Amino acid sequence: MFAIDDVLVEPPAPGDLLDFEAMFGREAPVEMEIGSGKGGFLLNRARAHPDRDFFGIEWANKYCRYAADRMVRWGVANVRLMRTDARHLVIHHLPPASLTVLHVYHPDPWPKKRHHKRRLIQPDFVLAAARALVADGRLAIQTDHAAYFEQICEVVGRENRFCEVPFDVPEAGVVEGRLNTNFEIKYLREGRPIYQMALAKVSD
Repeated sequence: MFAIDDVLVEPPAPGDLLDFEAMFGREAPVEMEIGSGKGGFLLNRARAHPDRDFFGIEWANKYCRYAADRMVRWGVANVRLMRTDARHLVIHHLPPASLTVLHVYHPDPWPKKRHHKRRLIQPDFVLAAARALVADGRLAIQTDHAAYFEQICEVVGRENRFCEVPFDVPEAGVVEGRLNTNFEIKYLREGRPIYQMALAKVSD
């Protein structure tokens, strides 16, 4: 019987690369979401695209387990979730050309200047993301924090492996400019502005 332990996967050992074919038991395109929260976005994507596999990272154990239980209750077998540090995983454990889409929605802005070095979107992360994506693969980023978005634009602008593409693409889970993640819904209710960027990996 499909259970939470089938959805939750352990972080890789030092030096190992993830094997998505072994993880999902098949060969299929893989989309990854960083900061999956309660799993609403992944659930909708996985149900809409049973021919694809979806891999989510969530640091908060409570939310990671909640999301895994949600997949079981809906009978969604093409999602795996991992509780780990997303930055370290992307830089050290993703195989080259293994992802079709990397979703990064509302990462922690670490607003205090002395904490900016903890932000996810840094040059080494962007370089690793480009390496992990297939040619023409998509990196989609959304935030409600204006200053962080300025830094994101500056960082990705220095990476010539990416070119900017439209964010509002239904095939990538964006419907009329909205993703319907929990954070997005909350922040829109609060009247916060939302900043969006999508990039495509330039063919090697």
